Amino acid sequence: MTYTQIMVLATPAFLALMAVDWWVGRRRGRDSYRLHDAMSSIGLGMVSQLANFLTRVVGFGIYVVVYQEFAIWRLPADAAWVWVTGLLFYDLCFYWHHRAGHRVAFLWATHAVHHQSEDYNLSTALRQPATNWVAGWVFYLPMALAGYPPAVLATVGLIDILYQYWIHTQQVGRLGWADRWLNTPSNHRVHHAVNDEYLDRNYGGILIIWDHLFGTYTAERDDVPCVYGTRLPLHSWNPLWANVQVFAATAQESARATRWRDKLLVWLRPPDWRPAEVALRYPKPTFDVRGVVPYDPPTARVARSAAVTLFLATLGGVAWALWNAHRIGDGWLAIATLLAILALSGVGWLGAGPATSRRFEAVQANDGGLA
Repeated sequence: MTYTQIMVLATPAFLALMAVDWWVGRRRGRDSYRLHDAMSSIGLGMVSQLANFLTRVVGFGIYVVVYQEFAIWRLPADAAWVWVTGLLFYDLCFYWHHRAGHRVAFLWATHAVHHQSEDYNLSTALRQPATNWVAGWVFYLPMALAGYPPAVLATVGLIDILYQYWIHTQQVGRLGWADRWLNTPSNHRVHHAVNDEYLDRNYGGILIIWDHLFGTYTAERDDVPCVYGTRLPLHSWNPLWANVQVFAATAQESARATRWRDKLLVWLRPPDWRPAEVALRYPKPTFDVRGVVPYDPPTARVARSAAVTLFLATLGGVAWALWNAHRIGDGWLAIATLLAILALSGVGWLGAGPATSRRFEAVQANDGGLA
């Protein structure tokens, strides 16, 4: 069974757990879901899975070559200790990949997609970038050099990412001793927050001990409620713009710099770094967490119904494409990916606010009601 087929089989469980998460939140008076935000996050997950398969030669393919040509030795794939240590090794590599994704601007341009949602719930876990192939694979090459077989990498990587699904919830509180050792919902809420007290902390995947070891751990505080999103708000449901927004903003900063050194450093320094001359000519307001207002344009009921219908149809089509990805070939899968992006852009457009709503209200009035 392929990786993409496993993800297709896991999708009903993901959706069922989202329903439980939503129901518990509603019962407690702490509903953390908004329809268009959740569809946006799940849609970005669809596009990410399609892109990951199309670009597998860049990440997994390079790992295989490095393992075959440069591994110091070949570890036995049938030894339990190889799998256990492989999972620990992968989680350590993930920590540094994740940390670099917040502290190196061109890596943040990819990872920011996962943080763009101003909600925090299980749908946020599925909100993944389509550009992970750009450089993320580099952080796992030490495992290839150490002789971990590609099958071990693929399996422990799947375990690591599946574990992180359940921690994207506001309905599970602190867990005592587990919060000291594992990445838990409380620890990961801190990671997703844009508050000054929490920014760029808690990078662990499964284990939070890496953050304790390397000085990046911060505990959730009762007196500082987490505020979610990014400091450069997306304010869009469009999946294409979600994936290019930070790249475009960083490219603009680079173009504004007059020195070639600064043009390059804009991509390599932390995302909040700006050349002095650019900061002087193009000042930005100081970020204030109290000014964060979630993007939530009002939509007509008929527009919401149309968006949900198109979204569900796209979800079914993408599930079919991912299940058959190894059979239909990359050309057809690329066409499926383009169609998915177009369809999800349509879903985003339907939820984009008053202008769209007014058009659909007019249709609804003329047709006697379509909702």
